[in-house]
Amino acid sequence: MRRVIAIDGPSGSGKTTIAKLIARELGYSYLDTGALYRAIAFSLRERHIEPSDSDERIRDVLSQTVVLFKNGRVCLNDQDVTDYIRSREIDHYSSVFSVRKIVRDFLLDFQRKAVLHDDLVVEGRDTTTVVFPEAGKKIFLDASVEERARRRYLQYKGRGIDMSMEEAVQSITERDKRDASRDIAPLMRAPDALLIDSSNLTIDMVKNKILDFVRNDC
Repeated sequence: MRRVIAIDGPSGSGKTTIAKLIARELGYSYLDTGALYRAIAFSLRERHIEPSDSDERIRDVLSQTVVLFKNGRVCLNDQDVTDYIRSREIDHYSSVFSVRKIVRDFLLDFQRKAVLHDDLVVEGRDTTTVVFPEAGKKIFLDASVEERARRRYLQYKGRGIDMSMEEAVQSITERDKRDASRDIAPLMRAPDALLIDSSNLTIDMVKNKILDFVRNDC
């Protein structure tokens, strides 16, 4: 296995921004596992699948689904869906469908194969505990609920998506509960992961902390 830097953390903690910067700095490939789950949620909803539907119905859709992540873009069955999977609706359904074992198993092999040919910076919610438990460097990136909600609010505002701060707090809180309480691969900090609270840190400060950590005996 090539070198892997795995970054986990809750929604809004800054994983995507930081992972891209670290990958660029080190010349590694980058994998956004959250985008994969969003793409699957998009595919399931396009086929009118509900969270309460059976594994058989979900399996039928997954058997006809090919998802690829390359150069920061997400392709679903040869269609670039990058700009379609960042909506509030897909944000919700990606979290809901991600608790299903059949969905997680479908994406697990894909994620692990990503490191066969390239050194990798990967970010998600179970990359340090389930997907790459043997990663050479593990980071758990966190921030307060208030700060993560503020980031989510600004993120959506920048995309022209209507959301109030109260809705952002509610969204973050509900996502945290689902991520931490799911039976399969719940969000948790790996014992050997570096904990960074980014609440009061700039992006550069977080990046430098991680680079110092990675370059120490890397």
